[in-house]
Amino acid sequence: MDKKGEGMIDISLKGPHLDAAFTVPTDGVTAIWGPSGAGKTTLLRAIAGLARLTGHVRIGDETWQDGRQFRPVHKRRVALVFQEASLLPHLGVRGNLDYAAKRAGQKVDFDGVVAQLKLAPLLNRGVGRLSGGERQRVALGRALLSAPKLLLMDEPLSSLDGEAKAQIVPMIADLAKTSGLPILYVSHDAYEIERLADRILRIQDGKVTAAPEKAFDASLEGLNEAQVRALAQAALKAGIKI
Repeated sequence: MDKKGEGMIDISLKGPHLDAAFTVPTDGVTAIWGPSGAGKTTLLRAIAGLARLTGHVRIGDETWQDGRQFRPVHKRRVALVFQEASLLPHLGVRGNLDYAAKRAGQKVDFDGVVAQLKLAPLLNRGVGRLSGGERQRVALGRALLSAPKLLLMDEPLSSLDGEAKAQIVPMIADLAKTSGLPILYVSHDAYEIERLADRILRIQDGKVTAAPEKAFDASLEGLNEAQVRALAQAALKAGIKI
């Protein structure tokens, strides 16, 4: 994976349920945090070109959308990882990864991605034989092998148990540090935000309202006592002390 060039992610999008504008660096993890229904997924879909809203989307030196043009999703160098890994069931693990690598249109480091995500033991398996955590690792590997300029992750770990989550979060953190690939990471999970975010955008009712400096403090803001207790129990289950 090559280092991405310097620049900014410049977003301004308006729609029926979204009015968001922000500019962040094209490096590290930008967390988009907020309650369910706040507009997080709508924002990612619009950035990817899956939904057409008014405004602009500029990633580094590329303009994907403005008042004069709109690149469809297949012409944006963007990869998406969702809560449910949409793997191709007839291809198996290696086939899913090969498919992405062939469509990248450039040379990619297949062995490097496999090593970084610890996918070697899974390569000869069918996707039906994967656990939830393994499916998400394969989905992330497939996304990286597509050679994106931007990685969008929408609640990618929310369906996993504490043990699986504790295994994958360090991999994502390492990826963010070593790849130079900018990541927009949607979550309402305090642990994920605290571990991964270089910066935070808070979204509420479709509006980006704050970018707190301290991820853990920001991620606990607005949580009631029961939610904080549940977070602590999940972290302890995963072997994490908070």
